[in-house]
Amino acid sequence: MKVFFWVQHLLGIGHLRRTLSLARATAAAGLETVVASGGLPVPGADPGGAKLVQLPAVRAVDRYFKQLADERDRPIDDAWRGRRKAALFEAYEKARPDVLVTELFPFGRRQLRFELEPLLARAKADGCATVSSVRDILVEPDKPERIGEMLERVKRWYDLVLVHGDPAFVPFDVTFPGLGEIAPLARYTGYTVDRADAPPCGDGEGEVLVSAGGGAVGEPLLRAALAARPLSAARSRRWRFLVGEGLPDAVFSDLARAAPSGVIVERARSDFQALLGRAHLSVSQGGYNTVMEVLAAGLRAVVAPYAGGHESEQTLRAGALAERGALQVVAENGLSPESLAAAIDRALAGPPLSAAGIDLGGIPATVRLLQGLDGR
Repeated sequence: MKVFFWVQHLLGIGHLRRTLSLARATAAAGLETVVASGGLPVPGADPGGAKLVQLPAVRAVDRYFKQLADERDRPIDDAWRGRRKAALFEAYEKARPDVLVTELFPFGRRQLRFELEPLLARAKADGCATVSSVRDILVEPDKPERIGEMLERVKRWYDLVLVHGDPAFVPFDVTFPGLGEIAPLARYTGYTVDRADAPPCGDGEGEVLVSAGGGAVGEPLLRAALAARPLSAARSRRWRFLVGEGLPDAVFSDLARAAPSGVIVERARSDFQALLGRAHLSVSQGGYNTVMEVLAAGLRAVVAPYAGGHESEQTLRAGALAERGALQVVAENGLSPESLAAAIDRALAGPPLSAAGIDLGGIPATVRLLQGLDGR
């Protein structure tokens, strides 16, 4: 059985990380797996036993995802779209998949419909099963009619919608009110957490681990955390800052120069989960992957959700966890060294996070559901 994943990250790298986690699992289960990635290349991206195909890359220029630029920072045009579509179809033809999985589309990535709708039409003509892979929470569309467009595309093109969440925690229809119309096609998988056993000793042991995902919008949090350290009850612990590749080298160097004794500033690492497993406290943004990995690790945590542009996803998820007493939240518009230090102190005074009652089995469940499409 062959599976072909399409994924596009535009600002952070969370969409790619989640897709690679699923691709590694499908490959490990014996499925021939290809991932076609349309975002900027990410150093250290690990497809495991899957094949990673880099398409002509595009990224968002603004926080509203209205302007897209290619790898040379030029606005994309019809000529670029033609090259991109040709590269995607070439990868698909080489893979000859039994299952096509589009990450987020049609619930997002509307700007890429020029390549996806023809690809879905081709997959349907080939008898290839078509699957949408979507996280638990959608960003509220800027126009109400977008919901109708999403529903029409699901009904026209898709055989299955995999919602990587838990309805007992955050039901998908909280942010997608049209779920009832496609309920026969939708399956909750649980949250996807790429679990890894952490060796009992090594980097991260007893540390405060500060991270900001891919880093593209993480600079305010990183700078606030650096200034919050001497104000917090964790001032005597070692702090480790992981700076994503999305932040320019000049910013990384400036943060490293400003770091006092007892503070390590380094680029994001592939052993992030192992560091979490040995840490005393996590300070991070509220992205899907990081929050679920922190939850699975069961340590104390503070999150400062990104809320730029129309983004509401991180804030909603973090708020739902905070209501359970699972973590401390600092709103982006209230982020300061003082507010972050106070949240850190509250987290240290409380119990570690608990994933009790939240389904974190999304990866094996997704593999089973995809395998169930074989010979449909």
